[in-house]
Amino acid sequence: MVDIYLCRHGRTPLNVAGRLRGRLDPELDLVGVAEARDLARHLGGLGITRVIASPLKRAVQTATPIAESAGVRLETDARLLDRDYGEFDGTSQEEVIARYGSLEAAPGVEPAEAVIERARSALEALVSEPGPIVVVSHDAVLRLVLDALAPIPIDGGHLPPRTGSWSLLRNDAVGWQLVVVNRKDDPFETALAR
Repeated sequence: MVDIYLCRHGRTPLNVAGRLRGRLDPELDLVGVAEARDLARHLGGLGITRVIASPLKRAVQTATPIAESAGVRLETDARLLDRDYGEFDGTSQEEVIARYGSLEAAPGVEPAEAVIERARSALEALVSEPGPIVVVSHDAVLRLVLDALAPIPIDGGHLPPRTGSWSLLRNDAVGWQLVVVNRKDDPFETALAR
């Protein structure tokens, strides 16, 4: 069995502006830095064995304090990169949908299946590892992979993960189970409340 804490990176100026981030590489804003610090405070004492992040700055800046707090080396994995929106990086999702009917129909947008395949392979590679493990990625990646691995929403569903939030995904003899979703509090307090 392995527990994976899936974290969405902290807030950036593009989140505030409602723009697709994709492969753009903004840094965290002040709220995002505080969210990263809170994640480190909440997750750092769980006995984390690995911290793995998308190589984009916003994910690395979120994962760094978690790794430091846990006393482990930060790793990056390109399979956790944000969805590639091509020419629509920096555009509002509403603008793309108004023009093409959906993100899926917009030319040059990475297909959802490709995002799921690469993110799933990153998570599947961890199932035999000792845990718990922290993975820091992006909204689109987390939503798509959770919909594929744990399609029955709990605790309010998969959508949308808040910036600086964590969800607990467990792999055991049963397979993948979403135990807790979209939290910003201490996992010990969450467990006691259940």
